[in-house]
Amino acid sequence: MISKKPVIWEGAKTEHCKLSPHLLYPQTINNLTNKGGSSINKRIDLHTHSIFSDGELLPSEIARRACVLGHRAVAITDHVDATNLDCVSSVIDAVMDIRDNWSIEIIPGAEITHVPAEIISKLTRKARKLGAEIIVIHGETIVEPVIEGTNWSAVNCSDVDVLAHPGLITIEEAEIARENDIALEISARKGHSLGNGHVVKVAREVGANLIVNTDTHAPEDLINCSMASKIALGAGIPRKDLKTILWSNPLRILKNKDIL
Repeated sequence: MISKKPVIWEGAKTEHCKLSPHLLYPQTINNLTNKGGSSINKRIDLHTHSIFSDGELLPSEIARRACVLGHRAVAITDHVDATNLDCVSSVIDAVMDIRDNWSIEIIPGAEITHVPAEIISKLTRKARKLGAEIIVIHGETIVEPVIEGTNWSAVNCSDVDVLAHPGLITIEEAEIARENDIALEISARKGHSLGNGHVVKVAREVGANLIVNTDTHAPEDLINCSMASKIALGAGIPRKDLKTILWSNPLRILKNKDIL
């Protein structure tokens, strides 16, 4: 039986991160992951949007809500093309304030979105220079008219960290993603998630890294570990691999950048 007592995440500052009893219980996560796997009680989400693109939340509110839901780290990756790359700089001041005061790592990033495939590498380099620590490419989701060739250009750009919602990604593209250490996204977002099963099948066939991201735009989009586990299981991830997908893979991305 699940306890109704609110819990505090280990390592969290209680004045900032006390959980509502209606949000998440460690027992629920253990039930999902301990059947052949290890328990997970923290989340890392590397794909969210703030008011600096089409999101509804300030960076600080994303951080607060993510903290309450048990996140260790969250990246703010607003939509960018050549016209608004400077929004990366706008997020950095807020990020530094949050890093200094709360027990959650907020990471400035960018999602390069609906651009000519030929300029993905150029925009990625520019975003890095402006301070983006996580680069996400808006992949060829089946629910938007993303230009063909976006997935190919993304996986061939070694500066890319995550190919988001890559839709009907090919075996060859997934192989290149594996070689360039680019994670493929299992999406929690309505519409984009319709391709999750195919993405998981192809990625597992070639050994490409997978992570679960929310592509958050609104308060209700952020999810806890329990829901992330269910989304991964529903996409075809075996229980024994949940810890790798939900924790080890995104953590490795951040550790490789000396963020965590």
